[in-house]
Amino acid sequence: MANHLTPDELSEALGISRKTVLTLCVQEGVPVFHGRIDKTLFVQIMAAAGHRLPEGVPSADEAVLAPG
Repeated sequence: MANHLTPDELSEALGISRKTVLTLCVQEGVPVFHGRIDKTLFVQIMAAAGHRLPEGVPSADEAVLAPG
């Protein structure tokens, strides 16, 4: 599975809107390079900042340890 996703792909994978993904990136300083976001970094920063992600989204620890 790809780790660097477009905002549309990341929003679909996390079950949140594209606008929310981009807003959180700006608020929390998650970099967007060439229109792609590092999913593991996004999940880790959201968890560290205390944002709740939808159920079924791997925790920051699981995202780091998961293969792929």
